[in-house]
Amino acid sequence: MRNDPRSHGLWERSAPPAPATSALEGDLTVDVAIVGGGFTGCSAALHLAEGGASVALLEAAEIGFGGSGRNVGLVNAGMWVMPDDLPGELGEIYGSRLLELLGGAPKTVFDLVERHGIDCEVERQGTLHCAVGQKGLAEITERARQWQARGAPVRLLDAAETTRKVGSTAYAGSLLDERAGTIQPLAYVRGLARAAMAAGARLFTGSAVTGATDEGSHWRLDTAGGTVRAKSVVVATDAYTVGVWPQIRREQVHLPYFNMATAPLGDNVRRSILPERQGVWDTREVLSSFRFDRAGRLVFGSVGALRGTGGPVHRDWGRRALAKLFPQLGAVAFEHEWYGMIGMTENNLPSFHRLGRDVVCFSGYNGRGIAPGTVFGRCLADLLLGRIEEADLPLPVTDPADAPRRGLREAYYEVGAQVAHFTGARL
Repeated sequence: MRNDPRSHGLWERSAPPAPATSALEGDLTVDVAIVGGGFTGCSAALHLAEGGASVALLEAAEIGFGGSGRNVGLVNAGMWVMPDDLPGELGEIYGSRLLELLGGAPKTVFDLVERHGIDCEVERQGTLHCAVGQKGLAEITERARQWQARGAPVRLLDAAETTRKVGSTAYAGSLLDERAGTIQPLAYVRGLARAAMAAGARLFTGSAVTGATDEGSHWRLDTAGGTVRAKSVVVATDAYTVGVWPQIRREQVHLPYFNMATAPLGDNVRRSILPERQGVWDTREVLSSFRFDRAGRLVFGSVGALRGTGGPVHRDWGRRALAKLFPQLGAVAFEHEWYGMIGMTENNLPSFHRLGRDVVCFSGYNGRGIAPGTVFGRCLADLLLGRIEEADLPLPVTDPADAPRRGLREAYYEVGAQVAHFTGARL
């Protein structure tokens, strides 16, 4: 997008075309204005329009331009935080409510894909959280225990079964979550946008919001080409927030994450790696992730930004790491590479904010955007349609708080990933 091959890489090349949209021109009055065309914004637009509200969505660039179109495509349940820790962070009511909502969130994604016929390379074989060493094994063992105590369909696999499912002897075990799966993320968010438009929502791209004014009975959002007046506003910009509502950006520490994709692999090699087509990520502090796309490309990613010295460092590490994980691959060449930013919060959990009178948002997805973004968008729609009260939401109302030492921490993540990858996976 925007003539940058490293913004969306393979996903832009392989996704069905985005629905036809244009920039806002003139003045428009609606019930709800949505700012941001990612998972949350498009889900909110779809569910609001289906509920009878008039909706205008304003996207500064293109549908899926932010994290929604750049990530690995793992549709996971829950968050990074251990299930038993959520009540301590949020209180028993909100902790239990969030666990229930996010535990069922992958099913919501897959149901929407089926109902709206979204072509997004769905695989529903689960995901594997793979343990690196005994410390990693202890972590996933405890995570399995906590989810199983809540009746979740997760299984702890030993090293031998993990080897059979992954095709590598690198891991001490793995946690198979049968609720989860993979999708082509840019294709999915474009499909949500198309479904929202079919339901009656109006979507505008190339329409950055330059100002927001509370005029009493409604809000006025200004763009270069026109204005939208709305009773309520949904802010769904998360890690790609710029300009208006800068407090969202200030509460997040940006963590860069990149992906690289091989050429389609031969049948013999493809049968030896992830034969059931689960998506994988591991327990390393500088984690790795991998999965196949529909054409048989192996998509391999980790923490880091493909810019400056990071490009060659991460690229060289990727070749070494894949050779170590899967010796059967031989020499590896990458056809596509791309990266984006993840918005991390102090407690590794998203937040619900009121940014003004009738201005609401969820933000801070901490690398879990697909399923949470989808269900949070639906929650915001239910709130604005009057189907639920604020007290029924899965998160309490909080005020954005500036992340301490944000700039220093962001530089540390980017440089630290380069250091880790420069020395890592040496054969």
